[in-house]
Amino acid sequence: MSTTNDFSAKRSFSEAVLQRSGLTAQRSDKPSRGLFLAPMEDVTDPAFRALCKRYGADRVYTEFVNADALVRDIASTTRKLTISDAERPVAIQIYGREPEAMAEAARIVETAHPDFIDINFGCPVKKVAGKGAGAGLLRDVPKMLEIAKAVVNAVHTPVTAKTRLGWDEKDLVPRINPLGLPKHFQLSTDQLLSTFNSQPSTFILELAERLQDVGITELAIHGRTRAQMYTGKADWTLIGEVKNNSRMRIPIIGNGDVCTPERARECFDLYGVDAIMIGRATFGNPWIFAEMKAAMYPDSPEKPDFPVTMAEKVAVLKEHVLSAIQWCGNDERKGIVHSRRHFAASPVFKGLPDFKQTRIALLRAETVSEVFAIMDDIVARWGND
Repeated sequence: MSTTNDFSAKRSFSEAVLQRSGLTAQRSDKPSRGLFLAPMEDVTDPAFRALCKRYGADRVYTEFVNADALVRDIASTTRKLTISDAERPVAIQIYGREPEAMAEAARIVETAHPDFIDINFGCPVKKVAGKGAGAGLLRDVPKMLEIAKAVVNAVHTPVTAKTRLGWDEKDLVPRINPLGLPKHFQLSTDQLLSTFNSQPSTFILELAERLQDVGITELAIHGRTRAQMYTGKADWTLIGEVKNNSRMRIPIIGNGDVCTPERARECFDLYGVDAIMIGRATFGNPWIFAEMKAAMYPDSPEKPDFPVTMAEKVAVLKEHVLSAIQWCGNDERKGIVHSRRHFAASPVFKGLPDFKQTRIALLRAETVSEVFAIMDDIVARWGND
């Protein structure tokens, strides 16, 4: 059982690491405005993280790691703990539905020495949420809090979390006790959480406070419910309400539909978040962080260089293909298939006239020579437009 001194020591350690990563655990009228690479399955492997880091990502996250598989020492899962010093600060994200397994997984993750251990409370896909993990825990807040507390108590590394606004639209409406907790909800014998507020509150506003209570050092919020999946428009208003809640002391990270420098600046200015987490907009576009920083801080001498011409951007995509192949055990076909979502989504190829057949050929190519020949042809045909 953790003592108050144990918790204080962890908080101090957490604050020190947060400061090294450009954030602070104290409220501030001048947020650090960090730009983070969101954790994404089959996307944020070491090859892609390295590119995003090169082009200005202030923090990167691994793909999410299944706690049960990690405890069982499944090779494909333990491989996801591969991180390097060049990536720091880096977070390893875990998910699961049982406190004991999550705590044990966190202890295993800590041996990889990440800067943060992140808990996934937001994945909406059926194979995760439908089994009571990820966003599925939005329907069982007592267990979510139990998991969070178990992980916090199991490790010395700062523990962060990522979640959503709620399960469905009903969670967006203010009400008394939106989490549905018993009146004197007791997490364990050594820590009694304060009773719920007697005033109407939204689900995410209340949840954020509870997660803070059990020792979560940062909270990332995706501006959609689980029911929305990735449809509709992300609601940043509620993210801003969490950030500007006077009872919140930990950094709040916003996530959802930030695809341009203009939108990034707007989200920082309007909602005051400490950082923005960028997900799908990075596909085939790892330099997006540098583009955003160049627009947000045009006079800064520290902003990273980034590719501007089509030829330069295609060169980065080629580099990613080769790195992906290496990550996939030098399996050429597997590495190329792994890279295809980046070809499909890259803004480099958006809006090109008469591109359909070339796009199909690019997504069907199975060798490096085929992929690179098609990319070279694209540059030759459209690179000067």
